Amino acid sequence: MKKILTISLVLLVFSSLGCESMKSFFKPKEGEPESKQPEKFFWDSSHEPIAIAPINAVPAPAGLPVPAEGPVVSEARQLVVLSQSDMAVVSMTYPWPECGIVRLDKTVPREVELNRSFDYFIVVTNLTETVLTDILVNEELSRGFKYTRSNPAARKDVDKLVWEIKTLGPKASKRITVSGVATSADSLEHCTTVVTPIIPACVPIRIVQPRLELARVAPDEALLCEAIPVVFVVTNSGTGSAQNVRIVDTLPIGLRTTDGKSKLVLDVGTLGEGQSRQFSAELRAAKTGRYTSKAVATSATGLRAESAETTTIVSLPVLAIENNGPRKQYLGRKVTYEITIANKSDIPAKNTIVEDTIPNGATSIEANEGAKLSGSKLIWELGTLAPNSIKNVRVSYIPTEPGMQTNSATVTAYCSEAVTASVQTMVTGISAVALEVVDVEDPVKVGSQTTYVISVTNQGSAAATNVRITCLLEGNVQYVSSAGATAGSIEGQMVKFYPLSSLEPKARAAWRVVVSAVKPGDVRFKTVMNVDQLTRPVEETESTNIYE
Repeated sequence: MKKILTISLVLLVFSSLGCESMKSFFKPKEGEPESKQPEKFFWDSSHEPIAIAPINAVPAPAGLPVPAEGPVVSEARQLVVLSQSDMAVVSMTYPWPECGIVRLDKTVPREVELNRSFDYFIVVTNLTETVLTDILVNEELSRGFKYTRSNPAARKDVDKLVWEIKTLGPKASKRITVSGVATSADSLEHCTTVVTPIIPACVPIRIVQPRLELARVAPDEALLCEAIPVVFVVTNSGTGSAQNVRIVDTLPIGLRTTDGKSKLVLDVGTLGEGQSRQFSAELRAAKTGRYTSKAVATSATGLRAESAETTTIVSLPVLAIENNGPRKQYLGRKVTYEITIANKSDIPAKNTIVEDTIPNGATSIEANEGAKLSGSKLIWELGTLAPNSIKNVRVSYIPTEPGMQTNSATVTAYCSEAVTASVQTMVTGISAVALEVVDVEDPVKVGSQTTYVISVTNQGSAAATNVRITCLLEGNVQYVSSAGATAGSIEGQMVKFYPLSSLEPKARAAWRVVVSAVKPGDVRFKTVMNVDQLTRPVEETESTNIYE
């Protein structure tokens, strides 16, 4: 019903516009003569053509071409009845003779035998230069006709046959063959009508559905000192264009762009169908930790796509160092320092280097394998220190200057904080004082004199201070005089020398005591030395034989 109403409206429009508009729409090609249209045509109230004469009323014009199948088809644009041998042709143009879109040519036998099968033909021709669609051909059957078949097959509706021609190309024809039997002696009158197609003005409108997809690619691990590379890939995987696409990555706390912003915004512009664009950026972490982020892509029309979350663990190699060495050592003695380096983190420490500072004046420097001496430093290039691993190095040398000396060792690695460990060693000298006493003359005759020489030598590396010398005389001798590094005096049978304030390393001090032999015998000359650096006195005895 809708289709009939629509066609009626179109026909009404065509009738109001007049045939001239239709002529212009279906204007013949350049050089093709226009067909002359007759001035008379007959229609009923339903715009159906009315047969105005019996099928044998009008003779066929001479010279009419014969089609490949069936009888002659007329090019006239009104109702025409033609004749050739035993067949007659009826031609009709729709919707009007002056404005033809479709022509109907119906070819039927002039006469048939009762109860004998016969065929007749219907040809529908497209008179336009465009494709026509949805053409309906209706065939009203007489009561004295028994329908048996048709080619193509028809849809039978009581006493009516209906063919639906879905499409008919420019200037193309569709032939229908109807077969049946006359069952009555009455004449047969089959009326054919064509429901002309609607010719739409079509403008294709493509329906598109753009779709955004976003990928965010970031490393699983990064070092604190390095920039974190991030790559964004946005794709329009749908149809049509995505306008004004933008990527926004809101960064977690502690993560910033290289210019210090907490949000990364990338203007993509327009993404065509199937188009992808890639963007790169660098981020920096303020501290070590775990940073999880995802980006969002949007368009001007409300499209939205989120990337999957990516997590980057930002870490830093953590180094530790220990320096073990003596807190005190004597001058001229070797000191040794054991240095332990540890990687306390779960990531490798690359380009690990240990430097140890050697104090001034140190000699006989020794170190374990791999050390290089550069100026006043020993350097070990350890390479990569595995996570949670330990490495030991050693250095030894002989200090030549007394005082507090510091051994300082520092370890560094790529992207790690340098750590230092120091040991202070008090380097002191040691006084090694040797006491020697000899008599110049031995044996000694009573009445003669002899001299005792007292020598003190500092064989150590530090000064001996407050050197005090005391000599004890036995009764066989008598004090005569004394001299030496300090002045002496006699107190009974004891000779005391004033203290010598300092005796430098490798220095020697001497004193002399002259006595007179007064009584024969085996005499002992005893000398006692006290020094600040010694907790006990040093005693030395020299024997002298006195004779008559």
